[in-house]
Amino acid sequence: MTEERRRVPIEQAGTRTFPVDESEPCECPRLDRNEWHEVESDWSDVAFAKIGVPAFFGVPVRFWSNRRKLVARAKSAGSVPEDAMLLMGPGRMRRTVMLEVEEADSSRRDIVTPGGVVFTRLLSAPWGQMRTLMKETRAMARERYGRNPETIWVWYLTCQNCSPERNFETLFIAHYSVRPEMAMER
Repeated sequence: MTEERRRVPIEQAGTRTFPVDESEPCECPRLDRNEWHEVESDWSDVAFAKIGVPAFFGVPVRFWSNRRKLVARAKSAGSVPEDAMLLMGPGRMRRTVMLEVEEADSSRRDIVTPGGVVFTRLLSAPWGQMRTLMKETRAMARERYGRNPETIWVWYLTCQNCSPERNFETLFIAHYSVRPEMAMER
């Protein structure tokens, strides 16, 4: 079985394309840049259902089956809002994936209430740019607050169908469990 070779014009070299299924409208969340880009938010009332996902050099393995388990876990703990945040934590061999849940029983061990504040950046993160954008987000948060965030989560806002059209829109979330004084206020 041989694959047909095709020529790619120079201006398209290095870009990936995916077959787009236009029969079903995309339901990926859309965020208002003014509300999310380089903004600080209070997370004292935000809760998530969490699950650990095995990863191979940072790439989640069996993501969709684990996502289904996570959705079931979130629904059993409370209600899942429309356009709920689906956050992915750092890790090369294991990653934490969290789904936003409302009215959750916070005494359950699979429910996380991170609290504190987050500094968010809404960016285009095409292939190969993730590491650079993560470093930039960490540096901006450190400059703003005087110390590194405790963790940085990522919310991929697009699916394989709408990613190229929306330029791989991604939300980077730098979390501080206790709000630090801003470095500029000192």
